[in-house]
Amino acid sequence: MAKSCFLPPGPDGTREWTSYALTFCELGGADVGSKTAAPHLIDNLPTPCLVHHFLQTEGWHGDEMTRRDGRFGQLLIRMQVLFLMLHLGFAAAGSMIGEGPLDGNGPADTISHSLMLVQRLEALLLQGNGSDVSLRVETPNADDVKVIAVHSLVLSLHSPVFEEMLLLRNSSTLILKESSECAAVFDKFIRYLYCGELSVRLEQAISLHKLATKYQVLGLQQGITQYMTLNLARDSPSGHVASWYEYAVQVGDVTLKENCLQYLAWNLTSVLQSGEWAAISSQLLMSLMQRSDLVLQSEMELFAALEAWIVQNDPDGLTAENALRAVRYAMMPPRELFRLQTQSSILARYQESVRDLLYMSYQFHSASPMHMAKYFDVNCSLFVPRNYLSQLWGASWVISNPTRDDRSTSFQTQLGPSGHDASKRVTWNALFSPRWLPLSMRSMYTETGAMQPTRVDGGRPRIIITPATSSADFAGVSFQKTVLVMAQQRGKVVVKHVYNFHQSTEENGNFLAEADLYRRTSDYLIDSSLYLHIVVKPMYQSLVTTKN
Repeated sequence: MAKSCFLPPGPDGTREWTSYALTFCELGGADVGSKTAAPHLIDNLPTPCLVHHFLQTEGWHGDEMTRRDGRFGQLLIRMQVLFLMLHLGFAAAGSMIGEGPLDGNGPADTISHSLMLVQRLEALLLQGNGSDVSLRVETPNADDVKVIAVHSLVLSLHSPVFEEMLLLRNSSTLILKESSECAAVFDKFIRYLYCGELSVRLEQAISLHKLATKYQVLGLQQGITQYMTLNLARDSPSGHVASWYEYAVQVGDVTLKENCLQYLAWNLTSVLQSGEWAAISSQLLMSLMQRSDLVLQSEMELFAALEAWIVQNDPDGLTAENALRAVRYAMMPPRELFRLQTQSSILARYQESVRDLLYMSYQFHSASPMHMAKYFDVNCSLFVPRNYLSQLWGASWVISNPTRDDRSTSFQTQLGPSGHDASKRVTWNALFSPRWLPLSMRSMYTETGAMQPTRVDGGRPRIIITPATSSADFAGVSFQKTVLVMAQQRGKVVVKHVYNFHQSTEENGNFLAEADLYRRTSDYLIDSSLYLHIVVKPMYQSLVTTKN
């Protein structure tokens, strides 16, 4: 007699499919009550033909199968689920060591055989035992063919695309057309469906993401996206971030696209010095050129890189003109502008396209910003600085043991990038507090007249940057402060965060919110120190209101 007491009921609320599964095992010679049944089951998992024959012996014929189940293909899959449950259950039972209390009053014991389960499933794939379908993976040129014996049950559980293909198939072989790159990693992809894990290299990420997207394996798709995001800083011979960005645009992965673009923008100096720069697309080039948060040494560095890109790629005239017009010439000293006009072959070729920008830049350097604002819109991108690492714009700040106590530093910058202000200097005082607490979050005074400390346990890091003195030269100028936070990823120092504010990071609200500065292995600590770079950017938009 079939034993079904320890298996769940069927989808219709009965246990008849469970009984069928056990009866079929017993007819095949397996003692379902014995722990030694597992080896027999693993070698004799039923194929759809055997299940079909068995159901006929039980009185399920033709129209009756359709009437009782609605879809015979679904019935076959459900039957195989039960057989696989039997096998995996027996395999785990062989190593159980105890059970928790049944009365629910004491602590419950947890027994896990997940590792054994993965090993069994991997063996099932490698040995092909009980396989009911073969995947024939062909490339466009059909020069590389892979045949993989699989189980429709496993594929259907993970992929709705595979489930539909298996239900509609009229053969024991599914023919799949894949690119050479995807075919090369297809065995890894199938192994993930069985084991829930895989190993991946940088050059395999796009191919695996394509397969996960095509077959709608969402867990793997999200996992590969996370892997790519975490490995943007990893070194590779020809670079990989630009190609990942192009792929993200192609498939519409907004998260991956923004992560790649942000990494390229915040670490542009290292990108410009790599072999990856010359190969970027014109669309990615323009996306970068139009950003104000680029982190690089100077605008001149960007122009030199753009010039090299134009020489290397020889784009159409419109693309070259648009890229050259995205350069912020007003942020270059007049002497560099003169040198470009006399020595740059690219600028000579497209001189007419940027003549108006060069003219406005010279005017910007020859007059005070207050006077310029009477005739020109100084709010346009031409007059907006990027995040320049030059000493004229800010200073680096290395804070050792950043959780210990308050730190301070002083540095100087130019008053502004125009020739009128470049010789004038502003001294800045910066204060870092590791555990500062906003006034609204502090407790009430315990004694009348007692001093409430400004730095208490449970606070958050904060930086305040103020000018050491006031000056009439500040009229019409607002200073935006930017703090670049460095981190170590894959052994490489990169810009992790960019925070913009006017006086205090409290304005930002999430300064170092994710940084665990108490953990020595934190990505934010390099040799137990916090690496920052402060950039001060004069902004002239307030002068627009004085226009005639």
